[in-house]
Amino acid sequence: MQKLYGYRRPDGQVGVRNHLLIVPASVCATHVAQSIADKVNGAVSIPNQQGCCELGPDFDVTHRVLVGFGKNPNVGAALVIGLGCEGISTRAVADEIAESGKRVEYLVIQENEGTINTESKGVRVAREMASELSLIQKEEIDISEIMMAVECGGSDTTSGLAANPSVGYVSDKLIDSGGTVILSETTEFIGAEHLLAERAVTPEVADDIIRIVKGIEDKAKGIGVDLRDGQPTPGNIQGGLTTIEEKSLGCIYKGGSRPIQGVKDYGEIVDGKGLYIMDTPGQDIESITGMLAGGASVVIFTTGRGTPTGSPIAPVIKVIGNGDNYLKMKDNIDINAGHIMDGTETVPEVGERIFEEMLEVINGKYTKAESLNHREFGIYKLSSTF
Repeated sequence: MQKLYGYRRPDGQVGVRNHLLIVPASVCATHVAQSIADKVNGAVSIPNQQGCCELGPDFDVTHRVLVGFGKNPNVGAALVIGLGCEGISTRAVADEIAESGKRVEYLVIQENEGTINTESKGVRVAREMASELSLIQKEEIDISEIMMAVECGGSDTTSGLAANPSVGYVSDKLIDSGGTVILSETTEFIGAEHLLAERAVTPEVADDIIRIVKGIEDKAKGIGVDLRDGQPTPGNIQGGLTTIEEKSLGCIYKGGSRPIQGVKDYGEIVDGKGLYIMDTPGQDIESITGMLAGGASVVIFTTGRGTPTGSPIAPVIKVIGNGDNYLKMKDNIDINAGHIMDGTETVPEVGERIFEEMLEVINGKYTKAESLNHREFGIYKLSSTF
């Protein structure tokens, strides 16, 4: 295995990128945050559409995600921008991110004479922070220090036959090397939850797996929808997936075959080794956002039909199981696993190619999503705003 290099943070975590993150505490600060990021090399922002008029669990989720993004090991420093009257506290978000030992600053628009002055101050502060980050040197790291998130979207019949099993091979190899993998998309466990529960390390973890699946089904029934009645996603239907159970049986292959250590809430920090489940929706971008808030530093995203999805703070490696669709989407897809379908490669052979690609990405190679500046972001909402 090639030597790996990354950024060791004050709290001991290891990042594979070195971003300065501009965090808008609410939608009202998003424009200013993005304007600052656009003017400072090395800075990225997140298009936060939440943060105000949220109550209860939704408030908690938004706060947790903003803090989790700031604490993510791919972030070297953070600048939090708030309007001043939103529900999410700008200072509280900054203070919690600062617990990681990184440099964190914050500005409030209503306390800095409006958007023009806040942007001006923010650019000066961010420029200084970016200069400091540019001095941080990579260190040799171990593969066991990597936390990988796995995701699927735009699925078809080849996803469960080629792309997902290949990534499952990578999941097992990383876990066997001492690393961590997060499997998400609770909606896509429906019909396969009993198979996941059988792999739980304790009865309590097994109960948690069953509980989150029942919870997502009950939520759908609350608006008059039974998810087991059929396959609800038009693109998946066009790709040949006829039921949600069929999709789920293919989806869970991404997580490999190792024991499941625990179940985490959406955006909750994953603080152990091995395979974990995070309770997220099946919506790709919201699911990835939750896992990155949980601490993942690299994402492997499987597909059959093709997708351009990236992230503001983490490399997203795209793997497709459909060779014909690879040719249609090759500007966005990193690995063609379609050779499994035509019999010219095996699952382990493609898995090894994906693993080697992941090592190169960890060491700095841009994914296609990174090269094209795809920075999708979305926070899961549990209810409406008020």
